[in-house]
Amino acid sequence: MQAPESVQAPALFVTTAGVKQKGAGLVVAGTHSGSGKTTVACAVMAALKKRGYVVQPFKVGPDYLDPGYHALATGRASINLDLWLMPPAAVRASFASRATEAEVSVVEGMMGLYDGLGVDGVAVSTADVARLLDLPALLVVDAGAMAESAAAVVHGFAAYGRVDVAGVVFNRVAGPRHFELLKRAVEGGRGNVRVLGWLPADANLEIPERQLGLVSADARRAEEIFPHLVSLFEKSVDVEALAALARAPRRAPSLRPGRAVKHKARIAVARDAAFHFYYEDNLAALRAAGAELVPFSPIEDKALPAGVGGLYLGGGFPENHAARLEENRTMRESIREAIARGLPTYAECGGLMYLATNLVGTGVRAWEMVGVLPGEVRMERGLRHFGYVSASVERATFLVEKGETLRGHEFHYSSWSAAGGDASVYRVRRPSRNEERREGHGADRLHASYVHLHFASAPAVARRCVAAASAFAKTSARAARRRR
Repeated sequence: MQAPESVQAPALFVTTAGVKQKGAGLVVAGTHSGSGKTTVACAVMAALKKRGYVVQPFKVGPDYLDPGYHALATGRASINLDLWLMPPAAVRASFASRATEAEVSVVEGMMGLYDGLGVDGVAVSTADVARLLDLPALLVVDAGAMAESAAAVVHGFAAYGRVDVAGVVFNRVAGPRHFELLKRAVEGGRGNVRVLGWLPADANLEIPERQLGLVSADARRAEEIFPHLVSLFEKSVDVEALAALARAPRRAPSLRPGRAVKHKARIAVARDAAFHFYYEDNLAALRAAGAELVPFSPIEDKALPAGVGGLYLGGGFPENHAARLEENRTMRESIREAIARGLPTYAECGGLMYLATNLVGTGVRAWEMVGVLPGEVRMERGLRHFGYVSASVERATFLVEKGETLRGHEFHYSSWSAAGGDASVYRVRRPSRNEERREGHGADRLHASYVHLHFASAPAVARRCVAAASAFAKTSARAARRRR
């Protein structure tokens, strides 16, 4: 038997030493986008949690929004696993470090089980993640327009790739008689896929969608959906048999501690209804590098937290809260003055929008924003940029060095009038296309871009951020002492 490989945990994947037990996991995958895998994944998570399991959620791909529902279902932050944004060793280490803290890990896939961008020789589908992590898959099949053909779909998916499709749950089933027909068809066919149950065609069970399947997790909506969803799920799905499918990876990495912390700093992180898109591993990377993350609300709070040495403005939907962001004049002044003093600031997507002079809606209304980036941001009626990108650094900032290439993801409906030019920080390229364009705004201590970076593509980013924040805090403290 081959011994488990030893993986050096990058700074963002530091785990406690001496963990002896590996958690069991399974992947919830769909036959296609819209099959209902998010609904089923949340039902699995919530039902297992109700039974007393400690459930750790994960999401395949760059999505920020399904993880919000995972967190509501489990009470734990959901972790993105993405083979374009992250090296395979980082994906395995990220999973292992969290799975050891839980009894069952549930990984929601993206799109169909075998769908994904095969770019630059990198396979990024849910199946690729399942194979990498050596986890079985629970297949979600939309059976709304199928009968015996469902057996061909299930067994075809099981036979197609090197993925252990261990069970199936049918979604949008007309009723018990329809389910029995589906069950007999699958169990009478080839293979060992277990039929574990079904969910009815019920619009009240659907996780709400917006903007190509993206919607911020709404706690009130979840409170309405989840009790009914879990009740039906428990009645029509064998939850204990489903839990028994989960297994620990046969070759889990043996994690070692990350590098020692050289700097310590307090970094303000915007966390409210307008700004909440963050990769949890990015936040973990900053903590591992020595950061104390201080959450604050650009909507509610009057000023930045006292004593911070850095600022992280993540993505979100600032356009939905533009009026309240404009009304909070003291916060905008606080941020503007701090950046003028040299506060190291990283803004991505929604954060960039907030730092612009104005945010213009799809009508004629314009809201005043912070005003440290020239030009206005205008909401468009169609999607501007969407997908994975390689970001080659053209202008050095406190986060990046010229000539580096990082990986990220874009998803935005707005355009920035001052984009590009001599201050652009990146030249970005879509891996599925040959086109390139200049993007973002770079200065010594200001880094703003529409690109959502994953720090696993360049672990030095987190260390640089903390080092810059630490240096700024020390300089500010010395200046304050001199004034006294």
